[in-house]
Amino acid sequence: MTNKILHITNGSSLTNYLNELNFSGDFLTWHEMLCEGPTVEKIDTQEFVEIRRTFLNKYYNIDIDEYKFHNELGVIDDIKNYSKIILWFEYDLFCHINLMAVISLLQQQKVKLPLFLVCSGRIKGEKDFKGLGELSESQLLDHFDNKIELNESDIELASSIWKTYCGKDHNLLRPYILKTSSFKYLNSCLKAHLKRFPNSKNGLDRLEKHILEIIRDNDIKSKHHLLGYVLNYQGYYGYGDIQIKRMIGNLSIFIEETDQRLELNRKGHDALLNQHNFSNEIHNDIQYGGINRLKYQFNKKQNKLIKTVYNVN
Repeated sequence: MTNKILHITNGSSLTNYLNELNFSGDFLTWHEMLCEGPTVEKIDTQEFVEIRRTFLNKYYNIDIDEYKFHNELGVIDDIKNYSKIILWFEYDLFCHINLMAVISLLQQQKVKLPLFLVCSGRIKGEKDFKGLGELSESQLLDHFDNKIELNESDIELASSIWKTYCGKDHNLLRPYILKTSSFKYLNSCLKAHLKRFPNSKNGLDRLEKHILEIIRDNDIKSKHHLLGYVLNYQGYYGYGDIQIKRMIGNLSIFIEETDQRLELNRKGHDALLNQHNFSNEIHNDIQYGGINRLKYQFNKKQNKLIKTVYNVN
């Protein structure tokens, strides 16, 4: 019987890092960013590739290499070559949506191997959360030694969350916030996800509001300076630079840019004071899984999504 390990990582940087540390086994690098854009439950399909290709090309001018996508997933077809699978994903929403999808894919392909999770986040003695690629060699090896074997309940939970995320009612994710599982940061990620929908008071999602607060409260010299700030202080979202750049662009109606600094204009201050709902002016119509974010708003008092007024019927 083989003792070979299949490592599924959250990106090329981590795969390269693990190779540098001479981790044994084969690697499947997950390149997708499923926290944004439409998704369907069945992943290794032409339908999935087409909807992701259309989305990534429209919003980020990225084209999917279809051959490479199917070729990388082809390693699962030879799963008999492995004795276990180790999933390397981080504490944030970006990684957790991908993680739920990967586990669901393995279920769809009827993979029965033991699954282990290596997940970084809070590090003892350090203030900030850390990604796997930010860990020192000793820290990474310690995480690996303390990897968690996922049980049947964990796997069913991941598959249920992925199915719900691909569906039309994301309020169905709310009960999972209270569930106990081996996914230490999942509860926080699901809370963060619901707050990605426009707030019913001002039309800003939580991260958009945070970006305006950063401009208000700090001496931000340029959009590039703002980008770095947001990347480092975005909580549980885990967005990459292209995603944050897009968000900053959407918020341009609130920002005055001079040679010296960025400042909020009147609209920006009104938005932070909940004086007006700006969701239509921002017009961030991106889709999350099965639903368009503009069709729902997050009601803080009810702690759930409600249909936008013009979408109640």
